[in-house]
Amino acid sequence: MNQAVERILISQEEIDAITTRLAAEIDRDYKDSDKRLVLLCVLKGSLVFTGDLMKKLTVPVEIDCMKVSSYGSSTESSGSVHIQLDLVRPDLPDCDVLIIEDIVDSGNTLTFLTNYLKAKGANSVKTCTLLDKPSRRRVPFEPDYRGVEIPDEFVIGYGLDYDERFRALPYIGILKPEVYGG
Repeated sequence: MNQAVERILISQEEIDAITTRLAAEIDRDYKDSDKRLVLLCVLKGSLVFTGDLMKKLTVPVEIDCMKVSSYGSSTESSGSVHIQLDLVRPDLPDCDVLIIEDIVDSGNTLTFLTNYLKAKGANSVKTCTLLDKPSRRRVPFEPDYRGVEIPDEFVIGYGLDYDERFRALPYIGILKPEVYGG
């Protein structure tokens, strides 16, 4: 275990089981769709989860990415969402977009993205998150597909970072407060 990790919250095996369950739910819901299913990876934290989830799906999928930020240099969400890399697809009306997110806490980012993509003309927009922290919600938001609810702890690993570090950990751990000044 990494010395910055207080404890492992979700093991590799648990992540695998969660991803398998979510893929089965998505397959069930999109198996009869005549639209193009686009997994929209929210960079950078969702990259690992999106890749693993995509490999477990049996329905045809495409992948695209957006990069958005609501954090800046702080560990607290600023409340405003900034698009750093936009989705540009002329075929959006023929697409069912499934936004793939690593973690939902305030709900601001996914609320913004859902409304934004609907306004751009996507046939449908749903959300899938690996981790959910409903205790941190600032807006009423429920993901369509939810991996697991977690406590209000600072988590890292499996794509999640602190100051661009710890993304490569194969599990999700709780970061020691002394590392981030908490």
